[in-house]
Amino acid sequence: MLVILGFAMILTFMVLIMTKRLTPMVALIIVPTVFGLFAGAGLGLGDMVIEAIGSLAPTAALLMFAIMYFGIMIDVGLFDPLVRFIVRALGNDPAKIVVGTALLAGAVSLDGDGSTTFIVTTAAMLPIYLRLGMNPVVLTCVAGLANGTLNIVPWGGPTVRAASALGVSPTEIFVPMLPSLAAGLVLVFAFAWFLGLGERKRLAGVDLLGDGASGVAASGSGSGSADHPLTGGMSTTFSTSARGRLATLVRPDDTAMADTMLDPERDTLRPRLIWVNLVLTVAVMTLLVLDLVPLPYVFMVGTAIALLVNFPRLAQQSKEIVAHAPSIVGVVSMVLAAGVLIGVLNGTGMVTAMADWIVDIIPTELGPFLAVITGVLSIPMTFFMSNDAFYFGILPVLAESASTFGIEPVEMARASITGQPVHLQSPLVPAILLLVSLASVNLGDHHKKVLWRAAIVSLVMLVVGVLVGTIPFG
Repeated sequence: MLVILGFAMILTFMVLIMTKRLTPMVALIIVPTVFGLFAGAGLGLGDMVIEAIGSLAPTAALLMFAIMYFGIMIDVGLFDPLVRFIVRALGNDPAKIVVGTALLAGAVSLDGDGSTTFIVTTAAMLPIYLRLGMNPVVLTCVAGLANGTLNIVPWGGPTVRAASALGVSPTEIFVPMLPSLAAGLVLVFAFAWFLGLGERKRLAGVDLLGDGASGVAASGSGSGSADHPLTGGMSTTFSTSARGRLATLVRPDDTAMADTMLDPERDTLRPRLIWVNLVLTVAVMTLLVLDLVPLPYVFMVGTAIALLVNFPRLAQQSKEIVAHAPSIVGVVSMVLAAGVLIGVLNGTGMVTAMADWIVDIIPTELGPFLAVITGVLSIPMTFFMSNDAFYFGILPVLAESASTFGIEPVEMARASITGQPVHLQSPLVPAILLLVSLASVNLGDHHKKVLWRAAIVSLVMLVVGVLVGTIPFG
């Protein structure tokens, strides 16, 4: 019964958010509550949820102050030169911009922290997407794919967990998986290119002129063309009537980072303090990488200093805090609401029951193929449950069974990390909630675009691992 309820709960949640019947926050609260009551949790449901929320509180604090800190840095103009550089390097070609998004997300992902990756990528790239009228879901899709694929680095969480659970070295797991990682990244960039081509084609067909012509008017065509304010003086020009149409299309106020539009007239700019803000940001990022101090506290102190330096007056500080309240409420509420889902899954025993059931239904004759089976199972299971539950609860059981068929623990560990591109899209991962909140993208829309692509990347990584002999097959 717990197995049925567990899978039914996850399925119901996914359907409701993908069909936009409920917002993710509401679904994260209502669906687990109903299924938890069916599971017989009763009044104990509250204790389960509070315990889970307690474990998520540091993450919520991290995301709250990280959003505020980077929001302040965006307001004061720290990222303006970076965005201008990217615009000059990539031009206004959507295909190149999407590939650039993948490249930036991949580079920042090397630090092993998803939240940092998504904050930096969104801060740098979202203004460009908004200016050109590109779909922010493409940004979240590409950033999520790049980060998920690189999540198998040896200093990342999954590889360390697999190594700890099976008593092997993270290096032994990761180094032989380099061909798989390379294949996965090639596929990510291929997806990014084709998504960019799709955006290029879509925008070329947008009737901004209102006369049946394609969207962009030639410069000096006599149609009263002028640089559109959202393009920041780039070479693309639009007719006077097109400007209103493009502003409606872009809807910059719909995003949590709408203040990244690089408006040269915004009153929050602090050009004289750019070096002070840069030094402060480098210090914050250094502490983040070194992990010497708890990250929530790092961003708390960083935010306080940023407010004091850039907005010394009380009224200015209050105004700046309130300005970022919508994006903070959006992401923190989802993180805390995820505590209901996690609490019900763990507290009712659904996670354990689901794991045991999957292990039990694997026929004995499939024993020699357990490594590949583990790789396939890692795709849905790390989406439905935390990495801790999978790597410390399920992987050791599968590895013990596989050892009777001559499969080494390190080979099982390699197979188990191939599902990470899908895992990073799970609503149980706070970083992905941060990404969709910053870009003001519906989680269901993100899932519709990213999940099948992430599944293909995972399967290709698994297949390449088999082909090069790092994952045994039979």
